[in-house]
Amino acid sequence: MTQNKAYEGVYQGEKAIWLKAGKYEAALVPNVGGNMLAFRDTESGYRFLREPGEGEMDAFRSNPGVYGIPVLFPPNRYEDGKFPWKGTTYQFPVNEEATGNHLHGFLHTIPWQVEDFGQTELESYVNVKVSVDEHHEVYRYLPFKFTVRLRYALGDQGLTQNVFIRNDGEGEMPCLLAFHTALNAPFAAGSQASDYRMKCTIGQRWELNERMLPTGGYLPLNANEEAMKNEGVYPFFASLDHHYTAVPQNGRNRMELTDSKLGITLVYDVGTSYKQWMIWNNGGGEGFFCSEPQINLVNAPHVDLPADEIGLFSLAPGEIWEERARLYLK
Repeated sequence: MTQNKAYEGVYQGEKAIWLKAGKYEAALVPNVGGNMLAFRDTESGYRFLREPGEGEMDAFRSNPGVYGIPVLFPPNRYEDGKFPWKGTTYQFPVNEEATGNHLHGFLHTIPWQVEDFGQTELESYVNVKVSVDEHHEVYRYLPFKFTVRLRYALGDQGLTQNVFIRNDGEGEMPCLLAFHTALNAPFAAGSQASDYRMKCTIGQRWELNERMLPTGGYLPLNANEEAMKNEGVYPFFASLDHHYTAVPQNGRNRMELTDSKLGITLVYDVGTSYKQWMIWNNGGGEGFFCSEPQINLVNAPHVDLPADEIGLFSLAPGEIWEERARLYLK
């Protein structure tokens, strides 16, 4: 009898697809951005992703970008909400008053379609998608026809994520994406944030101006940032809203979060198509931080640097981009 199971249920009053596999369980809420909101080790009591507390679902719905694994498309900030692309400038809503920018795109707040869920002897899984055409609400801002599909699978080796983007239209479209993955520190109930060390395959830190937009230059890494890419660092050493290039180590692009008290490490291996990392820790307050694998540099269409250097990816008609990530314990 398989231990794996996928079924439609409820997460704090919200429709959810639940996955179970051995000691692990996970919950995806399709109607709020296709967000993978929970990933837990039920035997040990670990909760790896930041989840809404009891009575916090309204807060989650109003700001889903700081819980679970939100999908940002296109991610991060765009100056004055303007998005220049192939000779046309598209106008996004300015939704961050403090900077006068557009922030985080259009897919993390809207409903996604559940295509399929089920289980095999090896895993439980769920597939969700968004298909944008001229009838979709996103088309008014991004007038391209495209499909974004997510597949999550849960097995004895943790949680895997496959993301698939296809250009269904007739023109070349931007393919800019990030995941605003919110991780608990501590994720173990008996540990403290001070027991945790975070390591990430960062390279250089981008200089950002007062509007949190890149100048095109770099800032030197401080001692804590050097530790972040080497032996690891306390995740709340300062208030972080920092943008870095991604430089794979030993062939992999990843974040590692170690509980030094328990001697265990959560690995977030994201694949090498992500050219950037954003690290955000909610002002430096303990509890959670976001390690965000990102295809593109913030405000990339406005930055006069080589497209491959800043992750300014595009898809021709019929082309597909996909990548794979995994969260697992070691």
